[in-house]
Amino acid sequence: MDEMVTDLSRLQFALTALYHFLFVPLTLGLSFLLVIMESVYVMTNRPIWRTVTRFWGKIFGINFVLGVATGLTMEFQFGTNWSYFSHYVGDIFGAPLAIEGLMAFFLEATMVGIMFFGWDRLSKLGHLIVTFLVALGTNLSALWILIANGWMQNPVGAAFNPETMRMEVTDFGAVLFNPIAQAKFVHTVSAGYVIASVLVLGVSAFWLLKGRFVPVARRSFTVAAAFGLAASLSVVVLGDESGYALTDNQKMKLAAIEAAWHTEEAPSGLTIVGIPDLASQTTRYEVKIPWVLGLIATRSLDGTVSGMSELVLKAEDRIASGIVAYDAVETLKVNPTDLAARAQFEAHRSDLGYALLLKRHMADPRNATPAQIKTAAWDTVPDVPVMFWAFRIMAGIGLLMIAMFATAFVLCSLRKHMEARWFLKLAVAAIPLPWIATELGWVVAELGRQPWAIEGVLPTFLANSSLSRAALWTTIIGFTALYGALAVIEIRLILATIRHGPDDGEPQHEPAPAPLAHPLPAAA
Repeated sequence: MDEMVTDLSRLQFALTALYHFLFVPLTLGLSFLLVIMESVYVMTNRPIWRTVTRFWGKIFGINFVLGVATGLTMEFQFGTNWSYFSHYVGDIFGAPLAIEGLMAFFLEATMVGIMFFGWDRLSKLGHLIVTFLVALGTNLSALWILIANGWMQNPVGAAFNPETMRMEVTDFGAVLFNPIAQAKFVHTVSAGYVIASVLVLGVSAFWLLKGRFVPVARRSFTVAAAFGLAASLSVVVLGDESGYALTDNQKMKLAAIEAAWHTEEAPSGLTIVGIPDLASQTTRYEVKIPWVLGLIATRSLDGTVSGMSELVLKAEDRIASGIVAYDAVETLKVNPTDLAARAQFEAHRSDLGYALLLKRHMADPRNATPAQIKTAAWDTVPDVPVMFWAFRIMAGIGLLMIAMFATAFVLCSLRKHMEARWFLKLAVAAIPLPWIATELGWVVAELGRQPWAIEGVLPTFLANSSLSRAALWTTIIGFTALYGALAVIEIRLILATIRHGPDDGEPQHEPAPAPLAHPLPAAA
């Protein structure tokens, strides 16, 4: 086993996934912003709202194309770079991906064409319905993808079959209604709504600062402020729900996020800042808020949050149990009718994946020593410093988004958003922040699952294909160069579209507002 091949395969998938997720959340959010804007047009019959909708529809279209292109490449990697993963769990993992293509993507792709070319061929209400179907298809695509990803985090509704040596579906309903998948879906789409709102708010603020396209800018600003405030509040609330889901299903990930080396007495405190120290298994200079983590993670004052040291001890027990299951499987390979081996396997089947962790250190897990079992158990701890800081930066940006959208909403309500130039500059500068937060969110979600490709079932180092290092470096460099070029093209197209502005024949310039009788000081 060449661990460099595994690391390069992980790197390639991480790069394509993070790159793909630059475009997906913007598509998710813009689709429903278009529905809101066009609904106002249908209800008021004011042409300016048609202009607003069509302009942001262009941005949606540019982003949609690249999102599709990068998503296809990412899905193909399951067959090229992760062939054993596809063989081992393809019966379960492939179903949501297939349904996503058949149900959601075709609906979305078909309706996108009608949305762009049907403005003069459909009634106003008919076109609004098409726009809604585009948004529905976009969000359904995210749902099915996140059902697949959620199953990787919490593999319910499936079991290992020693006759086929693969994981097979036992309850597809449990796969669909996986609590981790549902929590990830609502949290992820809410983050997409925030990203789209920040872009619309920032571009509108830029236009207002320049005095260009003011009718479109001030209406777009108002819609983004209201939608963004609701979305940013939802992200925090639904993120809290995701944290609660981790308490039962991914305790090690939660412990790594909080740098909780040892189990504390209930209720646990929430660490705001600190420096995780791997050598001493402590967090230096930590600042804690008492009780908060216990309330978030357990919804009680008497529930405990397990520390990594205690979870490692449990992993040792599960590895020992998994060795028994592994021995039974090896016996059943030779004699499938061995009833004693079958009973032995059934008693320990849930821990089989833990025995596979030992394959990093030896060919046959049955030969493991206590020291090797302990080493394999510590492999279940993810990169604590990265998890700790990635989560805190993500959460900090989330709180900043709430503050920004709340301010924008108040300014719009007081009709002072066109005069508050300090805030308009802030809105422009804030455009990159939610993208940084969502990328860090995926780092927390995926790095926190390591060393598992499928949590508790299949270690990552066993899931990849037998590729050469040269082949992987070639594709990594090729994909990076290609996607880098496509990113430059998209950004240039979006910037050119923003500079050009709306072009539906509507008046785009309004006289600048009269100055206040008592202008605010510059630092206000």
